Amino acid sequence: MTTKLNRRAFVSVISKSSAIGFIAPAWIGAESQANHVFLTKPYLQNPMANAMTICWITAKPSHSWVEFQEVKGGEQRKAQAVVLGLVVANNTMHRITLRNLKPGVTYRYRVCSREIQMFKPYEKTFGETIFSDFYQFTTPDPSNREVSMLIFNDIHDRPLSFGQLMKLNGTDPFDFVFLNGDMFDYQESEQQLIDHLIQPCTEIFASEKPFLFVRGNHETRGKFAYHLADYFENINNQPYFSFTRGPVHFIALDTGEDKVDDDVEYDGLAAFDVFREEEARWLETELQSKSAKEAAFRVVLMHIPPFHSGDWHGTMHCRKLFSPLFEKYGVDMVISGHTHRYGVHKPQEGHSYPIIIGGGPKEGNRTLIKLKANERELNLSMLADTGTEVGIYRLVARKRK
Repeated sequence: MTTKLNRRAFVSVISKSSAIGFIAPAWIGAESQANHVFLTKPYLQNPMANAMTICWITAKPSHSWVEFQEVKGGEQRKAQAVVLGLVVANNTMHRITLRNLKPGVTYRYRVCSREIQMFKPYEKTFGETIFSDFYQFTTPDPSNREVSMLIFNDIHDRPLSFGQLMKLNGTDPFDFVFLNGDMFDYQESEQQLIDHLIQPCTEIFASEKPFLFVRGNHETRGKFAYHLADYFENINNQPYFSFTRGPVHFIALDTGEDKVDDDVEYDGLAAFDVFREEEARWLETELQSKSAKEAAFRVVLMHIPPFHSGDWHGTMHCRKLFSPLFEKYGVDMVISGHTHRYGVHKPQEGHSYPIIIGGGPKEGNRTLIKLKANERELNLSMLADTGTEVGIYRLVARKRK
């Protein structure tokens, strides 16, 4: 979406850009690596009440920044990444955090990248500066007592699924998107991340609505799996994390691989048991936090469900480590994927909390999960890619001790 500027804002942008020249937007995709172009549109990460991280990729090493201002007026500002006194430059993956923002306020922004043709210790040569279109985002407001989100899982390198599933939402508003694992089969290159996740997401929402991304077991595979954290930024910059939106305290868990660490496929390069054990210690502390205790609802997002997922090692280890904590501290709902069989599993013997499992990845079995909550109730709806509602669940807020 390109945001139209009023005349005053447009003049402000022109005046701030005059020193380096005003150039039309230049996102034209990865097919022109020889030119200085954007390989992706900007995408929003790590949404906070007072900050927002914006990421994008260029074909050429650059010095980049973000120009932004409040939609309803305010001085235009500029943000760039600085590490230990050095302005980040000569890179192609750009990640810049806008700070000192106001909660619940809508901002207009564009990203800017100046090509670096030569980078020597005492001499640098700069080329063309390119500018994206204008986009806008709204920071989360802690005083807002409602939340709405969309959940994708098990896309498995089928980029068209993002748009096809998003159409099921129609024009229903949402605050953010959660990617609940297995977006890929395995990771081989930056181009795969662009073509199979970043580009389809920015085409439909990610330049104006942030997404959070927790790994599935397939995100642990392939030579480029080691670089995922360079392209995505979760809350607190951690693979597992928590956040509160409206009446819901969300806990996002990284469930790791589903096979034993010494499986022959890993060649001695897996250590997920220790990783999950560390995560469980964090989880117990997190569930005792003030935010978790005071929330009307506690919802866990995790790729591998602790039940209804067979008896592979990943499922059993998650069950052993996490489910007792869910029971002890009163988790209200777990939302997962992994099995490729969608279902709503009500509280039963083994788990006193409902487990919602999204489907995928093949046509006819894909799902979009929609979650909305206010202080009184939480409503979840799961839609099959045919448009049929295949699962619903309603929670009524309970009093916390």
